[in-house]
Amino acid sequence: MTATATAIQLANIAANAASDKIAENIVALDVSDLMPLTDIFLLASGRNERQVSSIGDEIEDKMLEAGHKTLRREGRELGRWILLDFGDVVCHIMHEEDRMYYSLERLWKDSPVVKLDVPEN
Repeated sequence: MTATATAIQLANIAANAASDKIAENIVALDVSDLMPLTDIFLLASGRNERQVSSIGDEIEDKMLEAGHKTLRREGRELGRWILLDFGDVVCHIMHEEDRMYYSLERLWKDSPVVKLDVPEN
């Protein structure tokens, strides 16, 4: 099984919103074979808590403009790791230090990378 076209479209909306706020190392992983609850994990890094929060806010705003509400939100208070659940796509916006420490790409290394249409920062 692979991620749906809708999930890929949502991941691109979220990735472009993250890119607009200068997120770094934006990666989308197709976890549909391993996770029954979602199709794509979108990972993005910020350099500090303020930037992580700003990236999260921008993703939520752009997804809402596209007609997709946030189903669940975690971690906004600390600004170190914000998780935004949109159903088909779960966004992990992480402080760069936490991203290196938790290394989600390593944990999900068997998941294929989804090609995103995001301009280079």
